[in-house]
Amino acid sequence: MKKRFSAVTMSVVIAVALLLGMRVNDVISADNIYDQLKKFQDVLSLTDKYYVDTVNTSKLVEGAITGLLNNLDPHSVYLTPPQTAVEAERFEGSFEGIGVEFDVQNDTLIVMSPVPGGPSERLGILAGDKILKINDTSAIGITREMVPKKLRGPKGTHVKVSIYRPGDKNLTDFDITRDKIPLFSVDASFMVDKNIGYVSVNRFSATTHEEFVTALTKLRAEGMKRLIVDLRNNPGGYLEQAFMMADELLPQGKKVVYTMGRRSDFNEAYVSKGGKFENVTLIVLVNHGSASASEIVSGAIQDWDRGLIVGETTYGKGLVQRQFTLSDKSAVRLTIARYYTPTGRLIQRPYGTSFDDYRKAPGELEEEEGENYQHKEEKDSTRPVFKTAAGRKVYGGGGITPDYIVKSEKASPLVVQLLSKGVFTEYKTSYMDRNSKQLRKDYEKDMPKFLSSVSVNDDMLKEFTELAKKKGITVKDDEFDKDKSYVKSRIKAEIARDLYGNDGWYLIMRSDDVQFQKALQLFPEAEKIAGLR
Repeated sequence: MKKRFSAVTMSVVIAVALLLGMRVNDVISADNIYDQLKKFQDVLSLTDKYYVDTVNTSKLVEGAITGLLNNLDPHSVYLTPPQTAVEAERFEGSFEGIGVEFDVQNDTLIVMSPVPGGPSERLGILAGDKILKINDTSAIGITREMVPKKLRGPKGTHVKVSIYRPGDKNLTDFDITRDKIPLFSVDASFMVDKNIGYVSVNRFSATTHEEFVTALTKLRAEGMKRLIVDLRNNPGGYLEQAFMMADELLPQGKKVVYTMGRRSDFNEAYVSKGGKFENVTLIVLVNHGSASASEIVSGAIQDWDRGLIVGETTYGKGLVQRQFTLSDKSAVRLTIARYYTPTGRLIQRPYGTSFDDYRKAPGELEEEEGENYQHKEEKDSTRPVFKTAAGRKVYGGGGITPDYIVKSEKASPLVVQLLSKGVFTEYKTSYMDRNSKQLRKDYEKDMPKFLSSVSVNDDMLKEFTELAKKKGITVKDDEFDKDKSYVKSRIKAEIARDLYGNDGWYLIMRSDDVQFQKALQLFPEAEKIAGLR
């Protein structure tokens, strides 16, 4: 640098920088970047010219970009063009197609659920329908990867499907006009009893706030006075959507989150305007899979003592990414700032030098179950201490630790096998093939009647275990007896999803959910913390 920049040259650089309102080190660092790019170009050119085998330069460049980002942090990543398209679809909240959730079982394409409001539902396509032909071509043997290529397409285009419906003698043809299909981030919303509402949110997409308000408005009309917001296994998404959700639950003038980066234009504070549901008694469920935007919401609720956080310590991701699209429609998702809760807590866990260890760490926490209102669980921690609005101690630098810790029950080895080999969904399909017409006639418009009248009997369990054995699973009586309650709930929930969608499935599955069941008992404490009594 000394050789390249004489005193005269430096004087010129400084003068130009001052004239243009730039900092001198920006000019020099830009020149340094040019040197590094030239170095990379030389290596790439030499490799292309002299390497022993023919090289794919695109792959080399992608590998280099990935390596570069791996030297930054675990959340700065490179996305290929297909990955970029998939991510955009997940978080923008829609795609174009026929609107069905599907599975392929025994070489047969089965509709697991039509998307509410989509073209398939509007035409009367039902869960359990089997698509045997697509545009007069057999769909038997189709793979999961092939299905989107056959059924998705631009809005306004047509696709013909021939459907076999259990109980019907002939195939039924549907001419479906593809449309924009919403991807819902609110999985379910229902009343648990006459006072308690429940909302499950799976990610923070472009439509999450709108969906959340719609769900809560419906529940309030049904008598909701207490609310459980389930953010378990919610990996995050758009920061603005997290802010708007928290805003609905907080009084006016409360800081929800703020961000700080190396560049001042990435520093921003988000302050609540006052929401429609700020007086509802609130419990938020979290676990090790709750990250980023989920931690913004739960952190703000905890810092302002607005409600009770229940479950397990969250993931600990306090970094803000911005996605930059490249010329070939690939993208770089780059960390631009850190976010902080209202009290000033940085939620980000240290990620050290091993990103693999960092990703495994949340599930390895040893936490003692029970009341943690004063956060004594973290008392021996080296993490920095902060205080909530009511003066309770909370800790930064390691996710959101709940006010009441309840560990989730781990699935037994038998249940893991049953799930991984698709025994529940396959059994449900077989059962509905034989019984869907009668079940729809008796219960489709009366979920309370279904919940109280339908049960999984011994004959069904026998059929279920026989199917499991056919799929190579060893079912021992003593092991099965331990899991029988879960198996019965899961079978009933799978049937309920065919009849009522996600609300039916979630309502039944929460009956065996220890974190949810404990939350139901903690509303008096939630009211006390929030000063609502």
